[in-house]
Amino acid sequence: MIESCCWDNFGPLSELRWDNLGPINLVIGSNGCGKTFALKSLYVAMRTLELHGRGQEPRSAAQILAEKLYWTFQPERIGDLVNKGSQEPLRFDAQIDGDRFSYGFGRDTRRQIQSVETSGETRASNSIFLPAKEVLSLHHLILQSRERDQLFGFDDTYYDLAIALRHGRRQGRNYHEFANARDELEGLLGGKVIYEEDSGKWFYKKGNQRFAIGMAAEGIKKIGILDTLLGNRSLVLDSVVFIDEPESALHPHAISTFLEIIATLAQRGIQFFLSSHSYFVVKNLHLIAKRHSLSIPVLSGDSEGWSTENMLEGMPDNPVIDEVGALYRQEIEIL
Repeated sequence: MIESCCWDNFGPLSELRWDNLGPINLVIGSNGCGKTFALKSLYVAMRTLELHGRGQEPRSAAQILAEKLYWTFQPERIGDLVNKGSQEPLRFDAQIDGDRFSYGFGRDTRRQIQSVETSGETRASNSIFLPAKEVLSLHHLILQSRERDQLFGFDDTYYDLAIALRHGRRQGRNYHEFANARDELEGLLGGKVIYEEDSGKWFYKKGNQRFAIGMAAEGIKKIGILDTLLGNRSLVLDSVVFIDEPESALHPHAISTFLEIIATLAQRGIQFFLSSHSYFVVKNLHLIAKRHSLSIPVLSGDSEGWSTENMLEGMPDNPVIDEVGALYRQEIEIL
């Protein structure tokens, strides 16, 4: 799916290349280094390829891309995405499904991109971005702010997710691995998260009891989102899923199980990109890489720049990891 990507002067991402991507890919680093920026730029590329030429979509790839950049990053003008310290234009280049997807523009660009280079066909799958904050309790507000009011606030990652969640569950046999993943997710939930189409409201159902979604824990809502996307077939083979801070609102056991479910889905055909600053997530992914002999490339950022590693070769060298070692040394000194 996404095989490699390169950013030049794209916000905080300057002269950065990430090759040999795998079924699960991890971005780690300190706050503000550009983790979410990297995921959103890849998401924009995937959605552009998925929407261009689909059905009766009349817009060109350049028009779709410009709108996705504008509503995903929400700058005053998309030229503001060019690195502030550079006089050179922004450039994004990726290899996707064996084909090239690239574009560039300068600081003066407002809402139009002149050209997009793409040699690939329209993708039939749908990519999804799962933000750190759950969206079920905000579902109607997200749709209202964009569909009626056309306001900044909830960016396109939230809006696209809200639309995907609105689709009803589909009946019939699902892929074996997807069905098993749903069983495990609903085991974590201890029930089911359901959408009532008539009222447009979400509920958490446990046994014979049903609760308004606002009464459910944040972690339940987060797990329920992935379960819903598998149930309504928004996620299919060749989908790409971007998850910002998978550890958010989940206790350690749930994080471990959640990541194992991701590993199962990744081996069946869904590609994942995760961003995190949690040692617990990094260590779990390292064990998953070893246990499944699974390539998990890591893009690691700090104050000195970016580096690339692979979980199969060991834990990455990063301040997130170093801080855990520092705590251990402090404990030894106290004892």
